[in-house]
Amino acid sequence: MTVEAASPAPVDLDALDLSDRDWWAGPPSVRYAAFAALRRERPFAFFAEPELPGIPVGPGCWAVTRYADLDAISSQPALFCSGRGAVSIPDVPADLNEFYGSLISMDDPRHAKIRRIVSKAFTPRVLLDQVRAVVDDVLARARRTAEAQDGVIDVVTDIAAPIPLRVICDMMGVPEDARAGVLAQSTVILSGGDPELIEDENDPVSAFLLAGMELAGLMERLAAERLAHPQADLTTALVTTEVDGERLSSQEIASFFILLLIAGNETTRNAISQGVLALHEHPDQRARWAADPGLDRTAVEELVRWTSPVTWMRRTATRDGEVNGHRFRAGDKFLLLYAAANRDPAVFRDPEVLDLARDPNPHVGFGSKGPHFCLGAHLARRELAVTFRALFDQLPDLEVTGEPNRLRSSFVNGVKRLPARLGGVR
Repeated sequence: MTVEAASPAPVDLDALDLSDRDWWAGPPSVRYAAFAALRRERPFAFFAEPELPGIPVGPGCWAVTRYADLDAISSQPALFCSGRGAVSIPDVPADLNEFYGSLISMDDPRHAKIRRIVSKAFTPRVLLDQVRAVVDDVLARARRTAEAQDGVIDVVTDIAAPIPLRVICDMMGVPEDARAGVLAQSTVILSGGDPELIEDENDPVSAFLLAGMELAGLMERLAAERLAHPQADLTTALVTTEVDGERLSSQEIASFFILLLIAGNETTRNAISQGVLALHEHPDQRARWAADPGLDRTAVEELVRWTSPVTWMRRTATRDGEVNGHRFRAGDKFLLLYAAANRDPAVFRDPEVLDLARDPNPHVGFGSKGPHFCLGAHLARRELAVTFRALFDQLPDLEVTGEPNRLRSSFVNGVKRLPARLGGVR
């Protein structure tokens, strides 16, 4: 049995402000109602760009909410490029754009070259057997924390954050004493300027740059060590892999490390925490999945569709043209709202219903088709499947006890805290 969503209140699209962080941190039902209204009434809706300290205000962007339009744009990378900025609405200097965006913010032929090298080195299959060991250890630690705190834990801090962080740090060979810093700096980069997560809310750009420099410094030191003393980890593979006579530079490796932390750590973290919340809000679906391991594949895909951990990516038109009846000019920016496309009724039957057996499920939670489809999708799926199966088996008494504290960010559908308790611990 599924749970039907309540009818949304009318949406005033003229008053909608996509740069309002408080709106993004508010009830998801409000956002999804707005997305539905945009799909119906303004599938290409124009919005002003946010004002950020130290960054000139740009000309604005088109918000793309229909699945077909998003798919058409993603399928034409020569016409809608990523290299002018994929993870930032305002334009930023080219070197910073590529450094922080890595593959996400590159176009061919450079994108193809870097991706070939990274794909050859990035073989998460060798790590899959280690995922369960990480999950088992994290859940055991969560239970010990609960036992010391009268059953109380935080889903984000005690479960969702450490699992993908440890998997990626194990993969890269990051030393144990550096991992707390990796978590802290990656959180700043994905903070969206949330004042709770940065020291100076009036200067988020400086905090962002400092966090990136610290992560890059760590990775450059690690890469140098692996050149001198190779080990069985991804960093060694990245510094030694060669395709057509070319290798990655130390800066390219550092940039890819930041991408892994963003795409593989933060997004998987939020898929886990948002997934726990979704199952709490849909207990029938939780019971259904817990009782049937055969649902692991479809359930993971549905949770990714439902939570859409990455809300959007940007593309920029390289020349004048038209897409699905919408005329545009060279330089126009397009915000691909994956969270909206993932609930498009033209593609998904009953999109506002969580159905863990939904199949097929052509969601765009890992990006749409094209050269920028998520390189680590296979690993993320494995982490989610192992984590939720272990939660059912090892922490069946996990209960969400309060409202989530949501990240004030338009880019990441994040949760900072989610209070819970283990019912069997007293």
